[in-house]
Amino acid sequence: MKKYLFIIALGILTSCEDILEENPKAVAVETFYNTAAEVETAVNAIYEQLRANNNISGQLGAQLEAYTDYSYGRGSYQVLSDFQGLNSTNVPRTDDGWRLFYLGIRNANLVIANAPKGSSISAGDVAKYIAEAKFLRAYNYFWLVRNWGGVPIRTEATLNEPNVPRSTADDVYKLVIADLIEAETNLPETQKQVGRATKFAAKAALAEVYFTRNQYAEARDKANEIIQSKKFSLVPVTVAADFDNIFGPTVVSTSEEIFYLKMTRQNSQGMYLAMYAHHPGTRLHGAGGFYAHYSESVNNLVQKNWDNADLRKTFNWVKYDIGLGPNSILCKKFSDPLAPHQTAAGNDFPIYRYTDILLMFAEADNRVNNGPTAAGLDALNQVHRRAYGKPANAPSTVDFALSGFTVDTFNDLVLQERGYETQYEAKRWLDLKRLGIPKLKQVIKAATGKDVADKHLFWPVPVAELNFNTALDPSKDQNPGY
Repeated sequence: MKKYLFIIALGILTSCEDILEENPKAVAVETFYNTAAEVETAVNAIYEQLRANNNISGQLGAQLEAYTDYSYGRGSYQVLSDFQGLNSTNVPRTDDGWRLFYLGIRNANLVIANAPKGSSISAGDVAKYIAEAKFLRAYNYFWLVRNWGGVPIRTEATLNEPNVPRSTADDVYKLVIADLIEAETNLPETQKQVGRATKFAAKAALAEVYFTRNQYAEARDKANEIIQSKKFSLVPVTVAADFDNIFGPTVVSTSEEIFYLKMTRQNSQGMYLAMYAHHPGTRLHGAGGFYAHYSESVNNLVQKNWDNADLRKTFNWVKYDIGLGPNSILCKKFSDPLAPHQTAAGNDFPIYRYTDILLMFAEADNRVNNGPTAAGLDALNQVHRRAYGKPANAPSTVDFALSGFTVDTFNDLVLQERGYETQYEAKRWLDLKRLGIPKLKQVIKAATGKDVADKHLFWPVPVAELNFNTALDPSKDQNPGY
């Protein structure tokens, strides 16, 4: 019920969102941002961009899944699995991602600029809603900087300025970190509506940003704050089907949910990414499936070298011939046989789960101490135990031992566990990128036999941005190779 209420709250905003996008001056600032309810409505509009069908839980996520070492693209996504850059079919998809991220940033900037001017809203509510807007602004910029590099920084100070120069990636990260620190300070630990950003969502985002920036001590400490809070725990699993209690279409929330994009079985309100994984013949998606991604039973990460006793292997993948031979397999992690439409799978899209925090902590702690510690090993073992149907917090027969690991071999072990745990969550490619280009190229080459072209590492800046933003130089500000 909480999930349904949250979706309805977003749905009420649709007409307002159109006004903000197409004719922002039609909303009179002096009459719209005066109350807490009005400001909350404006904040809701920021979520809608992240949940859009063409964003990370849909078409953009599908783009990233074709880049992984465990999944191959098919149809118009096949070229992406060659790792040689984008073609004319895929460039418009990333262009639309750029548009959606900046629309979300613009909606956040409107809240940040106007909430303090409200006449009937408390200072506490102003601080809370600005913190929520800054969390969402930071998250949009985090996606931009990882996929495009340095980008134009648009804040409330440049709200009406169309011509903004391209900033360095370092400057973008400075803004992201500053926004998240403010969000962490002023967001509540819990929200009345499930799916809204909280203090712990901000901590998780900060941990990932630090992790991405190789600031491992900061990443470890921020992840450990979440662990030590005792607010989150892994959902128990004893058989493979129990993972449906985490990823299933009717789940409202779980003990390991830190921040998810909430979905429901309504057209354009569900997880669109699920449609890309399925085939009509499997009957695992009510609208059939695009089977735009697949793997093979000889793939090292998802089948060949994966222990059959790991319940994630059984839950995540199903063998099905899609016309490419008997070895083809499909990811069924996010299944909804009752989805009434392509854009209406009820599965929520995980941004931060407790497993993300445990595995970030394990690797960061290992790097800081130049080798694994008991605390880092236990964090890894909690995820590993649950995968085998064991209680997460009790020693088990599947535990890894502390001895015998170097800093590098333990990092590789955590990377493997992250590869098993985060499949089809649009995380693997970005996880490999933050390890550095040589490591990314090595992993992809080992898994697919293909070389990653340098132009494949970043998406092209949209031509529309280069044409209409006069502060950009098309010959200098376009990413290499485009």
